[in-house]
Amino acid sequence: MEINQSLPLLGGLSPAQFMRRYWQKKPLLIRQAVPSMVPPIDRQALFALAEREGVESRLIRHGKAGWSLKHGPLTRRALPPLKQPGWTMLVQGVDLHHDGVHDLLRQFRFLPDARLDDLMISYASDTGGVGPHFDSYDVFLLQAQGRRRWSIGKQSDLRLQPGVPLKVLEHFEPEQTFVLEPGDMLYLPPKYAHDGVAVGDDCMTYSIGLRSSAVGELGADLLARVAQAYAEDLEDAGPAELARYRDPSQPAVEAPAAMPAALQDFARKAVEAALRDPDAIDRALGESLTEPKANVWFGEGNEVPEVLHEVALDRRTRMLYDARHVYINGESFRAGGADATLMRRLADQRALGARELARASEGARALLGEWCEAGWLRAE
Repeated sequence: MEINQSLPLLGGLSPAQFMRRYWQKKPLLIRQAVPSMVPPIDRQALFALAEREGVESRLIRHGKAGWSLKHGPLTRRALPPLKQPGWTMLVQGVDLHHDGVHDLLRQFRFLPDARLDDLMISYASDTGGVGPHFDSYDVFLLQAQGRRRWSIGKQSDLRLQPGVPLKVLEHFEPEQTFVLEPGDMLYLPPKYAHDGVAVGDDCMTYSIGLRSSAVGELGADLLARVAQAYAEDLEDAGPAELARYRDPSQPAVEAPAAMPAALQDFARKAVEAALRDPDAIDRALGESLTEPKANVWFGEGNEVPEVLHEVALDRRTRMLYDARHVYINGESFRAGGADATLMRRLADQRALGARELARASEGARALLGEWCEAGWLRAE
């Protein structure tokens, strides 16, 4: 993507200008970010998705009795009448199930793929919404159909209402209000309070969310991955490398509950050994960020033709790279030379043509064939 070219999606700003002026700094309202917006997925298809196992969906209602939340799958009979006010259906990760929605999400690839999460669709009847709340990550709110009134405010009081099945702010103090028409978009930095209410029926809002890993959660995941990889390396190395704690000089003790200092030292050295490989954390991070979500499965792969003329990543495939590795769907591969350049191009373009594939080594073509068989890659 050309980062210095102005885009209607960003209100005439270039990606470079947007990131410098607005990203994680202040909100931006963009009128006609997607001119003449036509939703790539209609209401009927969205409702059909909400009925499926493996698709995360929620039904939210707000009335005199307060807030209620129901998790999917949601059959059509489980949804209120379209003309009944005050309800919202949320369908998460629609980009994983629909090519048109996936293509729309790709317009936001001026951001790193490692930060892009998914596209959620909110369908609401008149006055429907999820209440005033904040997100811990950046979000783009694109109005795809109907109208929605957004009230936003930068507030320090982030306390939530007790006893509510949703994270609804206890005291919301709006500072600005906008009504978004189809094609309009609102960008909000993390923790910027907002409340969206449908104005009329058939309101459909696309929420482009970003990944923002909590330090504790990410640290725990990476340490677990590093430890597992280290244990597997020791097993491959053979019994001689499987050192165990020994204490031939341990004397008898009068305080049996006291931790032996030698054992503490052994534990520290074990952790240091696991982290001694300078690539260990990088590999763990790449595998973590490309790990498919729990509800994603690829099923049967594709038959691989004798000659690959063109390949494209499946819309569910996550692929990243760094200076030494390629990461795809939770796995890492060491890459260098011309093949590394080819794989990086596949990750950036999400497709390779015949001319590019002709330069691939035998090993690279074999690996692409394995990815086709796994369903990660589509061969033309």
